[in-house]
Amino acid sequence: MKKVSNILWGAVLVLIGIVWLVNATGIASINIFFRGWWTMFIIIPSIIEIIKKPKDISSYIFLFVGVLLLLGARNIISFALIGKIIVPVILILIGISIIFKDSLSDKINDKIKEIDRDGNEVYTAAFSENKVNLVGDEFKGAKLDCVFGGITFDISDCDITKDFVIEASAMFGGIKIRLPGNVNVKVKSSGMFGGTDNKVSNTKEEVPTIYIESFAMFGGVEII
Repeated sequence: MKKVSNILWGAVLVLIGIVWLVNATGIASINIFFRGWWTMFIIIPSIIEIIKKPKDISSYIFLFVGVLLLLGARNIISFALIGKIIVPVILILIGISIIFKDSLSDKINDKIKEIDRDGNEVYTAAFSENKVNLVGDEFKGAKLDCVFGGITFDISDCDITKDFVIEASAMFGGIKIRLPGNVNVKVKSSGMFGGTDNKVSNTKEEVPTIYIESFAMFGGVEII
């Protein structure tokens, strides 16, 4: 998906370059500064993010805001009306995403509830950075809380013998979770203006599964 994103950004830059070159050489005169042109800096990145992460509600919200501002700039609807509808529509979009996300992840929810999380170690980072590297001992699960900071949580050299849960919460910060190669990963994610990026391939058979329950608000959780 990252390759697709690169292609889309490349295509946008090529198009801008062609228009600029055509105007500079006098071959034609193309006015790219139409009324509301500045909203493209919201709309185009939002569309690319939706293609990369179609389940990320924040990208849809940014796209919605960008389209509304474009319509307002072109006098199709008034900015007064935009001010009245923008907050309730955003709340509706967030609510719909929560409803469908929960219904699609019922099996993961049930499995997470079955796994014993008593005694899981808690690792935090508040206005700081916390690097955790566990080696050798059998790992049973953890809770990661990050606020205005960052956590790097590396268990790639741990012995994984059974399923377990990692809870990860990132607010205005980032969490990177590095896992061993002999596991599968299932993610239950939620958040606002943030996201969870799982880069682990679930193609391995008869190996433990790590369930990651993540929340990201103006931040991100990366699983590698």
